[in-house]
Amino acid sequence: MMTEKEKMLAGELYHADSPELQADNAAACSWLKRYNAAIDVHPDERIWMLTEIFKHVGSGVNIRPPFYCDYGYNISVGNGVFINYNCIILDVVDVVIGDMTQIGPGVQMLAADHPRDSKQRSEGLEYGKPITIGRNVWIGGGALILPGVNIGDNALIGAGSVVTKDVPEGATVVGNPARQIVKK
Repeated sequence: MMTEKEKMLAGELYHADSPELQADNAAACSWLKRYNAAIDVHPDERIWMLTEIFKHVGSGVNIRPPFYCDYGYNISVGNGVFINYNCIILDVVDVVIGDMTQIGPGVQMLAADHPRDSKQRSEGLEYGKPITIGRNVWIGGGALILPGVNIGDNALIGAGSVVTKDVPEGATVVGNPARQIVKK
């Protein structure tokens, strides 16, 4: 039988209030307090801090505090990734950010999801769908990336956009819900 954490990592329905997941979240919260207090610390020192909790951290990464996540251990960031202030990543499953991607302030990447069935929700069940962001992507401030979205290399996400569907390589999407715009 799978633990609640194993179910979570597999993208299956799970209970987030299991003791193991509560302990993992408490450890992440403790780490976040230290990280978010490191405002005057050089980005190279913050990279070292990120390696304490993230699945993968490339070279030259700069994630400006404050930053928030559920667990941290499902987040992978490539070389040269820049994430501006107030980013939120709900990483109940993998969230992968490719090399040289730039993310504006207040962006939310929400891999956590909830059942559409009200009975399952009332039982406290949830699940996750991985988010993958390609290389050299630019995500404007305040954008929301919803569960299960894949964003192709060199894409541009307009500020404030709500990305509900996959974004093709090189595409520009804007709005709520985000729609691809055609360049003239």
